[in-house]
Amino acid sequence: MQTINWYPGHMAKAKRTLEDNIKLVDMVIEIVDARAPLACRNPDFEELFRNKLRVVVLNKSDLSSKSQNKAWIAYFKQQGITAVELVSTNPSSRKNAIALIERTGAETVKRFRDKGINKTLRAMIVGVPNVGKSTFINRIAGTAKAQVGDRPGVTRSKQWVKVTDYLELLDTPGLLWGKLEDETLAKHLAYIGSIRDDVLDVEELSALLLYDLMQICPEQLTARYKKLTADMKTPEELLDGVCRSRGFILSGGVLDTERAARIVLDEYRAGKVALIALEDPVEALKTENSTEADD
Repeated sequence: MQTINWYPGHMAKAKRTLEDNIKLVDMVIEIVDARAPLACRNPDFEELFRNKLRVVVLNKSDLSSKSQNKAWIAYFKQQGITAVELVSTNPSSRKNAIALIERTGAETVKRFRDKGINKTLRAMIVGVPNVGKSTFINRIAGTAKAQVGDRPGVTRSKQWVKVTDYLELLDTPGLLWGKLEDETLAKHLAYIGSIRDDVLDVEELSALLLYDLMQICPEQLTARYKKLTADMKTPEELLDGVCRSRGFILSGGVLDTERAARIVLDEYRAGKVALIALEDPVEALKTENSTEADD
């Protein structure tokens, strides 16, 4: 797969914006896609936010499995970070999300109250593109105050959103990092739509997604695309199989792989192929422990 190195000018500006505004907030709420929590965690965030209260929200958790979500919550707990699963598009999530923010900031509010000050809690919402930051804010605010789009890069500037008299949220642009050195994590970001499809080879990306899903959840994949079989060993064979499954065949018997590729990506992102995470927290811990041992 081509090396993913996508860092347009507005991404560099977004990082400067975060650096400038971190001092204005009491806590940071990091939104990640529950299907790829590790890939969604920008390494720049650790340094930027290490002195702030932090919460990780496993958004779109309905597109992963319950057991995997619980495993990732335990993973973050080991790092001293509170994590919760959430579906921002679900109206019932509003009450729980507000309670989580207020609970996380309770000690800060109390400290000011003891000084006779009614503290307004301010939280910055961060995350890579297309993980649902603006949808999260709009759900909590109870109205459409933040820009929402189905492609990465919709939020281009900071937006303050007042939720209650004593709670304000800061929406920020999605921030990717300059060079995605881990090819596996780069693929995961591309699979979930955090990197614009128009800068990638969509057919190659879709074929690789099919190959990875065949390793993770073969039964669900073959149930969705009936003509996929276990003896298809390459990504290209799998994409051809989707063409035959859906009848995407042009005149002369040519397979319409471009159409199949876009269908696969659309259906995967909509949760129609498999409700499963691409990443395993147990493997993530093994990798981290191995790296620490080497150091």
